[in-house]
Amino acid sequence: MEPEEVLQMPVIGEKAPEFDAVTTHGPLKLSDLKGKWVILFSHPADFTPVCTTEFMAFAGIADELKELDVQLVGLSIDSVHSHLAWVRNIKEKMGVEIPFPIIADLDMKVAKRYGMLHPGQSTTSTIRTVFFIDDKGVMRAMLYYPMSNGRSMPEILRLTKALQTSDKHGVATPANWEPGAKVIVPAPKTPEEIEKRMKEGYECKDWYLCFKEL
Repeated sequence: MEPEEVLQMPVIGEKAPEFDAVTTHGPLKLSDLKGKWVILFSHPADFTPVCTTEFMAFAGIADELKELDVQLVGLSIDSVHSHLAWVRNIKEKMGVEIPFPIIADLDMKVAKRYGMLHPGQSTTSTIRTVFFIDDKGVMRAMLYYPMSNGRSMPEILRLTKALQTSDKHGVATPANWEPGAKVIVPAPKTPEEIEKRMKEGYECKDWYLCFKEL
């Protein structure tokens, strides 16, 4: 009896798995993008309805992500020729240019390394994953969606901005945070810090929950 294959998953806070892949924009390694933030996302297959709507939606936020120094990279278990034909089809039929590279992962090396294959959905197509990798190559966040449901671009943008805001200002962001809203000051760790915190002029609901404007 063959041992059951263990699903490998990336870990938040650790280095994102390196890859060396063929894409619609030529060869690409994750390490080539060090110094930039990277959003790596997978889709089940080319020339499919939900994926087509998502690619048009990703193209719609590509410029805003570029302003945030983020490189979008797509992936599916299709050939580079299929990717190129699909990109051309989207441009011809929908009038949308796809500006980011798409990894051709026929050998499934990247998909397996990033835990994109979930047997309960498919063993030959990726589910809809989104990986947020920072400019140091560290995995910062992950989103997983089933094959049947498209992703929310506003949430992808919101989370990118939240992660970058936390890094820049050393703060946390509350539920439903949007740029311009108040952020959360890190909670104190000692009794002395608690007393100091209550006198620092923040908007405190209690000693452990204090907000401030940026």
